[in-house]
Amino acid sequence: MSDEQDNKPGSRGMPSSEDTGTRAGEDALAQRLSELARTLDAEHGLDDTLKQIVQAAVGTVPGAQHASISRVQRRKEVITLAATGELPRSVDHAQYDCGQGPCLDSLWHERTVRLSDMSTEQRWPAFTGRARELGVGSMLAVQLFVQSDGLGVLNLFSEEPNAFDDSSEHVALLFATHAAVAMSSEQSKQDLRMAVTTREVIGQAQGILMERFRITDDLAFRLLVRASQDTNRKLRDIAEEVTSTGQLPGT
Repeated sequence: MSDEQDNKPGSRGMPSSEDTGTRAGEDALAQRLSELARTLDAEHGLDDTLKQIVQAAVGTVPGAQHASISRVQRRKEVITLAATGELPRSVDHAQYDCGQGPCLDSLWHERTVRLSDMSTEQRWPAFTGRARELGVGSMLAVQLFVQSDGLGVLNLFSEEPNAFDDSSEHVALLFATHAAVAMSSEQSKQDLRMAVTTREVIGQAQGILMERFRITDDLAFRLLVRASQDTNRKLRDIAEEVTSTGQLPGT
């Protein structure tokens, strides 16, 4: 191989401008995702974490102007947990009302769904008409996480058609992975805090009943459980009522 050929961009030892640009883009994305992880880790509370995720998605995924997060609750109802504004919320609800759309396909089939041009899209006809009226030109839906019986989707929207390409999908998938970890971590923290609080409230209610009726802690707990069953209310709610009123429901 001649020296002239060796010195050509892309030949041995000399990266081409395309390779350099690709590597720079990957480095920038890695740095952006690293910053996202630190930002989300600093948040306190699931709601704040979700808000940060949708805001960061718009600044990270190429083509995204709006974003939302949808989730299934009680295994059948789909709700919007967070959104960057009213437009994504309205589009989400249009899908829920119609029972069709990229979000729902991604949600139930656990895959990535791209809608390139709302004006020519043949899938989901009932939804696309309403989405056009709302001013949406294209969408990208990425399955966000699967945790126990919870399913979620990151919805990305643009007012322009063909706003999302293969690069958008690649970045969205990486972003969704980081977001899912943050959401799972914060959900676990919230569940733990709730469990600790519930235990404390039940303990306080037991103490009140023990003192009032001169009974053991075990019998006091049984009274709380029975009241919960008789009234078809959560044990925590019964305990909170006892601590606030000093009265056991049903007695």
